[in-house]
Amino acid sequence: MTKKILYALGGVALVFGAWGFFDRFVSGHANANYGSYVVWGLWVAMYLFFAGVAAGSYMLATLDYLFEIPLFKGTGRAMLWAALITLPAALTSIGLDLGHMERIYKVYMRPNFLSVMAQMVWGYTLFGGIILTSLVVAIRFPERKNWLKPLMAFGLLFSVFLSGGVGALLGVNASRAYWHVGLLPAQFPVFSLASGAAMMLLIMGWFAPPDARRPQQIRVLGLLTVSLAVVKLYFLWTDFSQSLYGQIPHNVDAVNQVLFGRYWWAFWIIQIGLGTILPIILLLHPKYSRHSMVAGWMGLLVLFGFTAARANIVFPALTVPELEELRWAFSGPHLTFDYFPSLMEWAVTIGITGGATIVFLLGLDRLPIFSSQPQEVTQ
Repeated sequence: MTKKILYALGGVALVFGAWGFFDRFVSGHANANYGSYVVWGLWVAMYLFFAGVAAGSYMLATLDYLFEIPLFKGTGRAMLWAALITLPAALTSIGLDLGHMERIYKVYMRPNFLSVMAQMVWGYTLFGGIILTSLVVAIRFPERKNWLKPLMAFGLLFSVFLSGGVGALLGVNASRAYWHVGLLPAQFPVFSLASGAAMMLLIMGWFAPPDARRPQQIRVLGLLTVSLAVVKLYFLWTDFSQSLYGQIPHNVDAVNQVLFGRYWWAFWIIQIGLGTILPIILLLHPKYSRHSMVAGWMGLLVLFGFTAARANIVFPALTVPELEELRWAFSGPHLTFDYFPSLMEWAVTIGITGGATIVFLLGLDRLPIFSSQPQEVTQ
């Protein structure tokens, strides 16, 4: 029943998204609400989200194929499949943000490897190949663990590098005090791991076949999710408290927008309330912490919270003017610091999410993602 509902929702999302894609390719960026001052919007935030899920899912796949933890034997393919689906979703999202998508070949033909962005483009290309190769080996040659183990070790290092690179991509912007945090590259691998744990909770809770180990798997994943949520809250506290104490006007204004301004609801309701506090409470509860359906919902809520968290990283840094006089120096439809995604932007994002959901479900139905025989509990 869960799959049928998700197939239906994914189909509706694709239909709505088709209109958004049509508008984007016909009208370009004209109907997007970002502009000359707010140059990054919803699609960049969703790129950060999907890329984090892809890297985190690969990290979780190593529990099976690299570290060979008995409790998670048989889960690696599902996590590799999740990584393989979410990485193209991330690249599609950021690709549509480009003004001239046809020029992407120049990053490959004439790269400047001192550029963090060029490093990320090449990195994602190689990472996509690593994910695909890992999944093919895991499915076609399951007996060749000696092939898969070094590949997974290299992929794990690569996933950490790419996650940190996303943080560096923002952190090197010295003119944006809200982003210019030395720990940002170190935080993003933790965020990716938390995203991967939430995705694994969702998959194990809703889609994995019956298994005697399932309650224990969900319990361990829940504790991992709770632990990473606490670490995430600590990072938030350190960033925001130092920003407010430092009294750099641009930084203080950005933090205040998140805590008390135009984005307060996304922070307090979605990111903290639904995406952090509620999952912590239920995943620590003795009864619900081993319940498959509850685990799936908590994984989904944590992922939902991470979408708001990514938006709360991207938007506030750009909606605060570097020079206050810019608000009144010029006027025009795309010369504004007020940003909220347009209907077209939402349509494209919903379409990407719906498409990724359907492809993921098709893989579960058509590919040997899970082992055919349930695993027994080993003493």
